[in-house]
Formats: sequence, C-alpha cells, structure tokens
Amino acid sequence: MKTNRVVASLALISVAAVGLAACASLAAGPVGNPAVPQPAKAVDLQRYVGLWYEMARYENPFERHCEAVTAAYRALPDGTIEVINSCHKTDVGGPLKVAKGRAKVVPGSQDAKLKVSFFGPFYGDYWVLDHADDYSWSIVGEPSGRYLWILTRQVSPDAATRDLLQTRVKALGYDMSLIRQTAH
Repeated sequence: MKTNRVVASLALISVAAVGLAACASLAAGPVGNPAVPQPAKAVDLQRYVGLWYEMARYENPFERHCEAVTAAYRALPDGTIEVINSCHKTDVGGPLKVAKGRAKVVPGSQDAKLKVSFFGPFYGDYWVLDHADDYSWSIVGEPSGRYLWILTRQVSPDAATRDLLQTRVKALGYDMSLIRQTAH
C-alpha cells in the first residue's frame, strides 16, 4: 500500500513538472539569440541610473501593446536600484501603466549584471550587454536570448545612433527580425 502511494506521488510530481515546463516554454518568446551574449564592459552605475527611453525591444508578454516606454533607475542608500518602468497601452496617448521594482548587482559582474524584481522574492536577469562610453545608449538582454531592450537617453535618437545600435545588436547575435520599434 505504501509503495503504491510513493509511485502515485512520484507520478504526480512528474506530471506536474512536465506541465510546468510546458507552461514556461509557452509563455516565453522565441529564442532570438542562442549564443548567450556576455556584457562587453563594466558599468558605472552612477552614470547608468537616470531616465532611459526604449527605442526597440523583443516583444514580450509584460510589454504587449506598450508604446512610449521609459525606464527610470535610481540608486538607493542600501546599494539597490529602484526601477520604475512605464508605458502607454495601445498607443502613445493610451492609459499609463507603471511597474515598480528593485534591482541588485550580481557580485563579480563589474556591475553589468543585475537581478531585477517586480514581484517580491522573484528576480529576473537584467544584463547590460553594451553601452556607449557616454551612457547615451544601452543594449540590455539576459541569458535565455528571449529578451532584448535597446535604450537611449533621447526620445528619438539620430539615424547614426540607430544604425550603430542595429550593427551592435547584430554583432551580439540577435535576430533583427524579432525587434519591435517603440513609438514615442
């Protein structure tokens, strides 16, 4: 009798694990970069904090139908970073959606890898893969290759900056056909 319960429990756990794995794979977008790019250089967080405008991204469930996307980062006294992401739903004049979170630096990453949480104890990867020397643009991703954000300090960067970013994103191994331009 006890053996049957153990077998039934193991079967239930296996089914649950397969179900969770299936749900996780359905929720995630396509892998746009199977190479797992690493950050190109160290990040000076004092220069990185501030307001960023999303120029483009890989579409993802939590930003679906978002336009006029911004990300504001502020260093906090405890060494973490306050994160405030905002967007307008449907179009640039649509309802404002705001998400507040916190980020912490991954030790040994030269401040280029962070863990960000918007939901309590659950943290996701946020890797600054590259940035301009003057911090006028930044390319952000994470190890799965399913997420990508191209950020700039200007609402509408000039053509030369856009071309440079496109070239750099391609060099990092990202699939340009998956990139969605953000309207501002």
